[in-house]
Amino acid sequence: MSRVVRRPRSAVRRPVTIAVVAVLLLAVAYLVAAALVPFSPASATTTRYAAPTSTVPALDFPGYGATAVEATDFPESLRTSGDEQRRSIASISKVVTALVVLDAKPLRPGQDGPSIAFTPEMQGLYAKYLAVNGEVAPMPAGLRLSEHQTLQVMLMKSANNYAGALAIWAFGSLDAYEEAAASWLEAHDLDHTTIEEPTGLDADNRSTATDLVDLGQLALANPVVKEVVGTKTVSVPGVGDIENSNKLLGIDGVEGIKTGTLDEAGACLLFAAQYERGGRTVTVVGAMLGGVDHDTLDGDVQRLLHSVADGFHVVTLTHGGQSFGTYSTPWKDGTDAVTRSAAQVLVWGRATVRATTELDAVTLGTKGERVGRVRFDVSDHDPVTVPLVLEQDIPDPGVWWRWTNPFQGTSADAA
Repeated sequence: MSRVVRRPRSAVRRPVTIAVVAVLLLAVAYLVAAALVPFSPASATTTRYAAPTSTVPALDFPGYGATAVEATDFPESLRTSGDEQRRSIASISKVVTALVVLDAKPLRPGQDGPSIAFTPEMQGLYAKYLAVNGEVAPMPAGLRLSEHQTLQVMLMKSANNYAGALAIWAFGSLDAYEEAAASWLEAHDLDHTTIEEPTGLDADNRSTATDLVDLGQLALANPVVKEVVGTKTVSVPGVGDIENSNKLLGIDGVEGIKTGTLDEAGACLLFAAQYERGGRTVTVVGAMLGGVDHDTLDGDVQRLLHSVADGFHVVTLTHGGQSFGTYSTPWKDGTDAVTRSAAQVLVWGRATVRATTELDAVTLGTKGERVGRVRFDVSDHDPVTVPLVLEQDIPDPGVWWRWTNPFQGTSADAA
């Protein structure tokens, strides 16, 4: 009779136990791995941008002479009418005289400056300029005025004898002034402007309308000149009460700057006006040359300024909360990348707008978290950049989704 050999019960259970433990370990490893393996970033797509549209306004130009107009800091607004030739500019020349003298003898705002004793040579200019029907102001013997007061008489009353006296005082002679003026014009790129003498009575003092726009902007950038040409009336000892020759001053936003009248030039005006548009102050500078008389010219300047002012408008680049991209996840959650705030720019006339969107890599995120930016390139303006934020949360899908959708949306899945 054969003998039966029995294995110990523990020996039978050991392989089973090992197998069960191995399965459990594998299951745990899977669950842990599925729960902890990081996701790839959510897929991101940008939204097509519909750019705003605008048009170029029609300006109300006169039908004579030469005109140019431009809104400062809006180079696209420069518009011209009439001829482009160099024309006599009459007493607009005195703006150059003021700037050239102040370049040599600078004044600070509110400062009177040195005292000027008017010499017999300077006093003789009264008869010289009066003989050719030039505008003059009294200059009695022994009169002394400050540099600032002399500038007032020259620019506001347009007194030719004070322009000549100021040039002689600053440079020693009219010839020396002419050389200084030529150097100043060259230094400021006024290549189409010629100044032979300080008053404008010489018809060879010439410029173009566009050069005069640049001159007007230089004048307004000088606080002393800006203050003087913007003053309506003043009383000067020894001279009397002076009224600004610019009759448009204070009307329709006009803040200066200089009239000019000469047979060869006609009625001329270098003008500037300020307007409030889109929450900011804008300045329009222009020159109108060759008018029949100043009453007609002033009406034409007003109509032109109105048409220029109407050309300003605010362009809305984006509203707050506007979508510029979308994030999508494998677990069907997603949200938009939206602008944190609205953005607007003030433009003149037609403006071309182009938007470039950059979205950051995002896996999970919270509402309001910054996730990118959109840059707006606007013609003739500095770029505007607006942050993009998540419109809603992108939450973790949770362990259960990870376990039931093994490794979906992970780096390994993406690979």
